[in-house]
Amino acid sequence: MAPKAIIAPSILSADFAQLGADCVRTMDQGADWLHVDIMDGHFVPNITFGAPVVAKIRSHVDRPEASYGRGTFDCHMMIAEPKKWVKEFKKAGCDLYCFHYEAAFSTAAESPEAKTDARTNPKDLIRYIHDNGLLAGIALKPATGVEVLTELLENPDPKERPDMVLIMTVEPGFGGQKFMASELPKVQALREKYPDLNIEVDGGLGPGTIDQAADAGANVIVAGSAVFGAKDPAEVISLLRTSVDKRSGRL
Repeated sequence: MAPKAIIAPSILSADFAQLGADCVRTMDQGADWLHVDIMDGHFVPNITFGAPVVAKIRSHVDRPEASYGRGTFDCHMMIAEPKKWVKEFKKAGCDLYCFHYEAAFSTAAESPEAKTDARTNPKDLIRYIHDNGLLAGIALKPATGVEVLTELLENPDPKERPDMVLIMTVEPGFGGQKFMASELPKVQALREKYPDLNIEVDGGLGPGTIDQAADAGANVIVAGSAVFGAKDPAEVISLLRTSVDKRSGRL
């Protein structure tokens, strides 16, 4: 049986003029996590917000009582130098720090102001995130093959294994894009090989595409405009959850 459904609305689609209230409302409507999109204008062409905004919304949403629990801040770090920001985002209230594989071969500096010629890599970055008391996620852009994760997922040392894999079903950088079903074979391959893995999909998810993602084996569902733009967000969250749990045999 695959892991349970986790619904993580993307706050990129929330009303930024009342972001704290929108986050609270979404949790009250049945969300499990909040997906927090961090973009730096370098790794992706868009810019969103940084650690100070995360700290402000953290004050509105209760911290999870256990790993993967309700209220988890799933921070999707679409940034060029992910190691530099681990400590800052932990301080701000991040619970799961999800970096991009493609950005992980970058500076090993441990703070925004630090300089070093040393380089990090995905394995070392996962260990560093765990050493800082956070869950570690790793994300793949559509052009990146899923086989790059094999060595990480089969690492015998849990400190160097990711807690979640994020398969992008759009090009990262902007909300509201069209769902790329072409990325679902990656999800299917991961689910067949790693039945207990938390597999997240992000991009174009909603009532019209959730069944495809659930059939492939995704259990962590990111939905932005489909939730925040819905007439009845609670109904959409329930629909997403039911689709996943039916296919995993939980319903």
